[in-house]
Amino acid sequence: MAFATVGISFLFRPLGAFLAGHFGDKLGRRVVLIITLIAMGAATALIGFLPTYESAGILAPILLIALRIVQGISAGGEWGGAVLLAVEHADKRSRGLHGSFPQIGVSIGLLLPSGVLALMTSIAPGDAFLEWGWRVPFFLSSALVFVGYWIRRGVEESPVFHEIAERKEQVSNPLGKLIKGHWLLVVLASVIFTANNAAGYMTTGGYIQNYATDPAGPIGLERGPVLWAVAASAVSWLVFTIIAGAVSDKIGRRNTYILGWVLLLIGIFSLFPLVNTGSVGMLLLGLIILTIGLGFTYGQQPAMYAELFPSSVRFSGVSVSYAIGSILGGAFAPTIAKALVSSTGTTTSVAVYLGIVAVLALVATLLLRDRTGTPLGPDHEDEQSVSPIVGIGSPQMTWDDGDGRHPENPRSYMN
Repeated sequence: MAFATVGISFLFRPLGAFLAGHFGDKLGRRVVLIITLIAMGAATALIGFLPTYESAGILAPILLIALRIVQGISAGGEWGGAVLLAVEHADKRSRGLHGSFPQIGVSIGLLLPSGVLALMTSIAPGDAFLEWGWRVPFFLSSALVFVGYWIRRGVEESPVFHEIAERKEQVSNPLGKLIKGHWLLVVLASVIFTANNAAGYMTTGGYIQNYATDPAGPIGLERGPVLWAVAASAVSWLVFTIIAGAVSDKIGRRNTYILGWVLLLIGIFSLFPLVNTGSVGMLLLGLIILTIGLGFTYGQQPAMYAELFPSSVRFSGVSVSYAIGSILGGAFAPTIAKALVSSTGTTTSVAVYLGIVAVLALVATLLLRDRTGTPLGPDHEDEQSVSPIVGIGSPQMTWDDGDGRHPENPRSYMN
């Protein structure tokens, strides 16, 4: 039930994506980002003030779920705006690298709370941690709202949206246009994200931490060392996310993803054998191997998503694809993992589940052409609207920017 409260918020991500995509394509990326930041920050900080079940009864979990729903709506609208600001501001030769910077928010978001929680287990051990120590990280998160608001107020609107607005070419119903003309692309883009999200939520969703520290489980490690190991693996995730973004600028988004799925499969089937040794060092090694694959299936995602969708529906396309992928992948991955271990008695079943999802994501990747370097502005809306799905539409596009560069040859962009 505790893991399920994490999953419930994901069910509301599409609502946030629909709202943010609609208004982001009509009003701009920046204004939506400020709204989602405030909503996410307020909901997160308020969790720290929640009453306990002993003091408020059933109202306590109801309030928790309500705040998790607000977080889900905010997260559904947050990602698309953040990555588009980064990618649409970037030079086409460095979109992968620039797009990877918003992505490291996940690893930093795993590093900071894991570190703070590990610290709080020392400051408030045992019952004190359960009584009040867990609240401190939620209180501290409110500081990030002020920092984020200050940063986003100073960021200029995306040049692509500026150009769309100046031409008064905003679509009146971007979501409807997206679903009508690009629904299959949304499905494939969503499936691509599922494997990364499912594997990533073994740590960000708390499953590994719970599995490794459960006193009634097969390992029974201390909470503090496990949290420090998770924090250290977050650094690895951060580094390989940035590397993947940069590599995708050199070899293309599709090739980087193919490499990433191979690395992720290695990480998935290495994780639990290493965790089950009962050694914190082996647990850390397993998490680091996993995060190599996580980074190489995440850093290039913003650039790839932005290049898949036409400029007029891009915010809607990337947001909805990301939100659906979150539900299919990460929403209930910890809950599914818990149920599989309970029913089979072995963590091998979890690895098989994650492996199957990764193979499906690989297939979805192979069904898409590489569009590395595709112009993102409204001048190329017609070319952008040609389906990137293999077997649908023409793989040849008419534009080359006048310099001999072509989307079917990503290396032509790297000179």
